[in-house]
Amino acid sequence: MSIKRTLSIALQVGAVLVVVSLIVGQYLGQPVLLSFVETGSMQPTLAPGDGFIAIPAPLAGGIGPGDVVTFDAQEIEGGGLTTHRVVEETERGYVTQGDNNPFTDQDGGEPIVQDADVVAKALTVGGGVVVIPHLGTVAMAFQSALDSAQTWLAVTFGVRSLQGTQGLAYLLFGLSAVAYAVDWYLESGTRERAARDRSRDDGTSVFLIVGILALVLMATATAAMVVPGGTQEYGVVSAEFESENPTVIESGQSEDLPYVVPNAGLVPVYAYVTPASPGVEVAPERVAVGSRGEAETTVTLTAPDETGYYRLFVVEHRYLAVLPPGVIDALYRIHPWAPLAAINGLLGGGILALGLVLLRGEPARIRSRESRAKPPLYRRLLRAFYR
Repeated sequence: MSIKRTLSIALQVGAVLVVVSLIVGQYLGQPVLLSFVETGSMQPTLAPGDGFIAIPAPLAGGIGPGDVVTFDAQEIEGGGLTTHRVVEETERGYVTQGDNNPFTDQDGGEPIVQDADVVAKALTVGGGVVVIPHLGTVAMAFQSALDSAQTWLAVTFGVRSLQGTQGLAYLLFGLSAVAYAVDWYLESGTRERAARDRSRDDGTSVFLIVGILALVLMATATAAMVVPGGTQEYGVVSAEFESENPTVIESGQSEDLPYVVPNAGLVPVYAYVTPASPGVEVAPERVAVGSRGEAETTVTLTAPDETGYYRLFVVEHRYLAVLPPGVIDALYRIHPWAPLAAINGLLGGGILALGLVLLRGEPARIRSRESRAKPPLYRRLLRAFYR
């Protein structure tokens, strides 16, 4: 394959991955390296539809005044991911404001933003946000088309699972299967053409199809681990009296609350539930949840000595139980994303290895015109079986 062809494929795959990462980030409620703004609240820094590089909060380091952050808003535009600038840091959290807004978010009724609310920080160079113009415009158009296609398919076939993140994975899988079928049909036109194509075959189509299948599997696995987890908020009132309401706690006292971890999937999971703010304890912090089952741990909330309303948080990380628990424990101690990367590497690498064996039978390589193509392993197995 020529260098020009290689660069062309690399650029096409890169463009697709950029758009897919933006869309998946919107579905998951967690930017995947890239994000964008939809309104003009951050002008002139970010115009509607502009994209930016989103550094995940666990990797972003400290947050302070002047940083542009993406956080899970409670009131702004009905709630959801919002990208605004931190203008002040207080004991209770961060005060945020859009560059184009005349007042802070908290003046408009948004609660103080805490570390647990922040999901990403915009990359800055030389004090300015690194802006990718119109990236979000392309992603929103693509997402709108995908949503329409998923809705049409769900209505046509009467299958609700074709919508949302799971439906996106099914759609990508179907498109990859169609692409492989079309590729196979076009490559098997005539005997002479097939022989000629085999002489020039470098395995690009097989690598592409198997790579797409691996990406779909990893995207589905990531969604299964990330979507059910995240941050859980407890609104606690520190009061001067006892109350039967478990979230109205006498100042300086504690209250135990059950925390249920459900698992709607067929694959067992390990869930780690850890404190994300002062005044919270969890025991045990790790629970194993079986297939289509649930497990429970205990969250202990302690009311501050000063009366008032407080927001306390726990964060849940969950991982598919495809690795031994000791391995997941060790990786989790390194970083909560480490088990996620290892599990995706295992699943994606397994699909790549299996796909290359079944579809190819040997590593792809450029064949000369004189060499005879060795039949793929699955064809040889079929021939042996039907003899």
